[in-house]
Amino acid sequence: MLHYIIRRLLIFIPFLALISIVSFTIIQLPPGDYVDTYVQNLQQQGGTVNAQERAAIEKQYGLDEPFPVQYGVWMGHVLRGDFGNSFLYDRPVADILAERVPRTMAIALAAILLTWLIAIPIGILSARRQYSVWDHAFTFLSFLGLAIPGFLLALVLMYVVYDKTGWLVTGINSPEYRSAPWSVGKAVDMLKNLWLPLVVLAVTSAAGVSRVLRASLLDELKKQYVTTARAKGLPEGKLILRYPVRVALNPLISTIGWMLPAVVGGEVVVSKVLNLPTTGPVLLDAILSQDMYLTGALVMMLSALTVAGTLLSDILLAVLDPRIRYE
Repeated sequence: MLHYIIRRLLIFIPFLALISIVSFTIIQLPPGDYVDTYVQNLQQQGGTVNAQERAAIEKQYGLDEPFPVQYGVWMGHVLRGDFGNSFLYDRPVADILAERVPRTMAIALAAILLTWLIAIPIGILSARRQYSVWDHAFTFLSFLGLAIPGFLLALVLMYVVYDKTGWLVTGINSPEYRSAPWSVGKAVDMLKNLWLPLVVLAVTSAAGVSRVLRASLLDELKKQYVTTARAKGLPEGKLILRYPVRVALNPLISTIGWMLPAVVGGEVVVSKVLNLPTTGPVLLDAILSQDMYLTGALVMMLSALTVAGTLLSDILLAVLDPRIRYE
């Protein structure tokens, strides 16, 4: 196992280098660049930019250089750990990431934990009580959760909360606490607002996870080793949790590789609706404005999360299932 982990870590660096080339190339593919977006926005506000001013702006941002030179400059910043300067926010990209990524990771990990706390008991109960009233009820709720978009659920819950309590649940903190120093009141206010995005992210994810676990557990319950364990008199609850559930969790563990980046960067619309200070809205704005340094840094971060999550899922699979070995 140790050799496998070392080998995967050694592959990690050239893999990220290849991703940086591909992502930087894709960012450059759309016609125009950040200066075109900047000039267009300025003209919509009634301003004008002549050719000399445009050339000066392109030189300021290094956009007058050919593609290999731009990539080399960006990689120089990446190797120094600062990722360059964001065109859109006129701030170092590293400062934006340091501000947004910890909040995003905290919300993402809490949402994943809540998803599993909801989905695993539902999946086990549905499999053990197949075609019962509980199974049909959870099946209906799961299909409903899969059918309802996350942003729509967020809008409905926001309306219900505001209508019943008068709370305007948007953002991590209420307006009066956003610039205030940390205190007990600010922490309570954060918890009052944070439950809504966690519920939205967990409910929309738990619907699919519970169906996967149900199908996997039903397949395991029909196998010979479960029948043999029952014949030996092993208590049903202990039997289910020790053997088939442990194996049925494999599909859930194997999805960690894509679940982390999906929750961190995929819920852009939900983050926009709830006004969450996460990386999703920043990535969307950076793409729309063609801010190549900020977009490249966020794509690299999501790629690193995917690789790290895949490695973590492989290790956990080997720990949970003794049949899996990587020698």
